Amino acid sequence: MAGWLGHLEKVDDYRWRIPKSYKAGMRVPGLIYADRDMLEHILKEQALEQIANVAFLPGIVGYSLAMPDIHWGYGFPIGGVAAMRMEDGVISPGGVGFDINCGVRLLRTNLTQEEVYPKIKELIDALYQNVPSGLGSRGKIRLRPGEINEVLVKGSRWAVEKGYGRPEDLETTEEGGEMADVSPARVSSRAKERGIPQLGTLGSGNHFLEVAVVDHIYEADIAKAMGIDRVGQVMLLIHCGSRGLGHQVASDYIKEMVRAMAKYRIELPDRQLACSPINSDEGQAYLSAMRCAANYAWANRQCITHWVREAFCRILDVSEESAGLELIYDVAHNIAKIEEHTIDGQKQTLCVHRKGATRAFPAGHPDVPEKYSRIGQPILIPGDMGRVSYVLIGTEQAMKETFGSTCHGAGRLQSRAAAKRHLRGRDVLEALESRGITVRTGSLSGLAEEASEAYKDVTSVVGVTHNAGISKIVARTKPIGVIKG
Repeated sequence: MAGWLGHLEKVDDYRWRIPKSYKAGMRVPGLIYADRDMLEHILKEQALEQIANVAFLPGIVGYSLAMPDIHWGYGFPIGGVAAMRMEDGVISPGGVGFDINCGVRLLRTNLTQEEVYPKIKELIDALYQNVPSGLGSRGKIRLRPGEINEVLVKGSRWAVEKGYGRPEDLETTEEGGEMADVSPARVSSRAKERGIPQLGTLGSGNHFLEVAVVDHIYEADIAKAMGIDRVGQVMLLIHCGSRGLGHQVASDYIKEMVRAMAKYRIELPDRQLACSPINSDEGQAYLSAMRCAANYAWANRQCITHWVREAFCRILDVSEESAGLELIYDVAHNIAKIEEHTIDGQKQTLCVHRKGATRAFPAGHPDVPEKYSRIGQPILIPGDMGRVSYVLIGTEQAMKETFGSTCHGAGRLQSRAAAKRHLRGRDVLEALESRGITVRTGSLSGLAEEASEAYKDVTSVVGVTHNAGISKIVARTKPIGVIKG
């Protein structure tokens, strides 16, 4: 740490700058959001070096940014944010990630912990049976030949039109669950083959389905506008992404971008940052394919939502109307967006890469759903399966500093391999159940990978973003039941 601190400039208690002088070729400085304790952990791996490397990308503006949940990733660090000018900037699949539009959605209910907890084991069993999960899992949906293309174009709207959910779900999904300017022809046949059987599945790794209860409300008026109105209220969180389809899109286009770098004579310190000009044929092809994968992910979460509602109502013996089960919001974590931001007093159209980062738009922004226009965009920050999660809102400060971005979760402290070396899945399971958290999983070794000890404390992470002003804490939930793939 001492070596890096010779280069880092402390801006304040929550911001640290990597100056352009750190490495010849950096076009902008780096900026890390972290407190001193977090910084010690961040410095133990190569994430800061990745922040500096991202600053080499052509067309980058402002800063190469890192949220407090930062850890090492492919090319970009996870928790990295970078924005490029459209006219001379690049698009990099490493700045989006392999699980395109991995994201979180939060549903509220009208029920309380006292009503649900007596049936929590039965409820978790039913959810586990109703929502296929795990590596390579196959969904219950059987697509007609060519129907995958409809999913890639329509996203959540495809699912709702097929009866998987409510029309109002689209109103509280980022992008309405459907990015435009897509061409399924840009998605390889192999990616489609991987995606066809997996639609409506949870996946593995850090993906989860959680039954939680509100245990603290910090901003009552804002929380009420979201439908969070009391401590003890039961909530449902769903965290998953674009499954094998998104992973294949990323793999396909990383290969394309490596070739494009030679074609466009782009030189970078890390091949994993492979990119091409945004307005090139390769850049536009990737953007289209990425949007297709993002739409697939929204359709995926929408289908899961439908089956969650079915299981919840059956086990609790309530109607959907009386249970509530309304979608508060659905937000993407791994995505690139064309957005308008103000840089040095001038409005510019930029391509904003968010990898393991959440959009955090303020009140009044045109992309915030009408029902939240007064308060700002909801932000959903899950912790690990043994600790709390948070609901926040976007701020004007985020628009000024981070291209309207904030953190996306707790962030790993240990790699999956390290966690499995130090922890036993059976011990993790017993520890969670001793605290009243019912868990269903298809893999005890996978459970060890996702133990609380493998993650930063999400309370500290959101504390940094709140104190830095790039998001505002509204409410907190704690888990009572968790499904891991």
